[in-house]
Amino acid sequence: MDISRPPEIKNAMVITGFRRVGKTYLLYETIEKLLETYPREQVVYLNFEDERIISPATDLLTDLLPEIQAVYGQKPKYLFLDELQLIPNWSKWVRRILDTETVQIFITGSSSKMSSAELPTELRGRAWETKVEPLTFKEFLRFKKTAIDKEKLTYVKEEAARFCFLFEEYITFGALPAVVLTQSEKKQELLQSYFQTVVQRDIAERYKIDNDVALRTLLKLLLNSSYITISKLTKNIKSLGIPIGKSTIDSYLSYIETSYFLNELYIHNPAVINQLQYPRKVYFVDTGFMTALSTKFSKNMGRLFENVVYHKLAQSKETMYYYKDNKGNEVDFAILGEDKTTALYQVCFDLTDEEILNREVKSLLKAKETLKCQNLNLLYLEKTETFKLPKEIKLLSAPEFFL
Repeated sequence: MDISRPPEIKNAMVITGFRRVGKTYLLYETIEKLLETYPREQVVYLNFEDERIISPATDLLTDLLPEIQAVYGQKPKYLFLDELQLIPNWSKWVRRILDTETVQIFITGSSSKMSSAELPTELRGRAWETKVEPLTFKEFLRFKKTAIDKEKLTYVKEEAARFCFLFEEYITFGALPAVVLTQSEKKQELLQSYFQTVVQRDIAERYKIDNDVALRTLLKLLLNSSYITISKLTKNIKSLGIPIGKSTIDSYLSYIETSYFLNELYIHNPAVINQLQYPRKVYFVDTGFMTALSTKFSKNMGRLFENVVYHKLAQSKETMYYYKDNKGNEVDFAILGEDKTTALYQVCFDLTDEEILNREVKSLLKAKETLKCQNLNLLYLEKTETFKLPKEIKLLSAPEFFL
């Protein structure tokens, strides 16, 4: 993280991302670097989830710098504030400090309300955002203290088998740093613990949700769904004897997305007037939750594979949708540029089934005609050597895409 910004540029650094992706570790790492140059009194860290902060209130921030000065005899040069979004009116306080003090502020938050797209008005143009994501596959390999030789994959069976073994672990248990480093038999237990914390702190407590049963039921339904609509979710929850309305489901979905747990993908089709009327696809921040908490996807490697492809494509920050026509031909990801589709990606874990292969190819070619897109890609992990693809489709293996 950059700590060498010009002093005349008085902006805050905001580190966002899902809980347990490593935001606090990034702060600690930055603090350690600063302590090589500055005394401890000038580098101050405060975690607003500390249990000793019983009732976070606005006046806590008002008194913060005077209290630090009273303890250390000076105001800090660098101030690190973990989970600051828990304090009311935090953004107004940050803006005032940026305008009146020389302290450099670093903030973390596990809410998308702190992202550059949703920052409060007073901080627009006054904050740099660093979003921390779960580990990429390359980072996963570094955490495992290993590497894959891409050159050997094509002719050394042992290297190809090792890639498959490691990649299966990556998409099965996910890429949250502590989970990657945990023993296999403890991974699911740790993921379930993370899930409980997210539900309790980042959703239920933050948004004062009283209907805890409805929230948890909704989350379980989401984890077992490829597509969602508000109407269907409401109907399913009501059928379990839990009273809930569509507007409440809509609000809960918004809260879940705000916690970075879930992303929704909308349909893209020139014939579709109102996207909100069509089912949305759902992707989770980490595939480990799908394995640890879902009944449907525990062995559905194709769904897990598609989820990690979504996040890899999302790194480009380009606009992304899924495509589906009125005859059921579907393409997993359509990338949009300026007023046109720039790329189509079809994801298929296993291409050894000829029927599946033909269906995926047909959908790509149909989408090509409708969307006028020439960049067609078919991603896979397993395939036979006997089939041929139309020349306009590029075949991408998982090693090519993720390494």
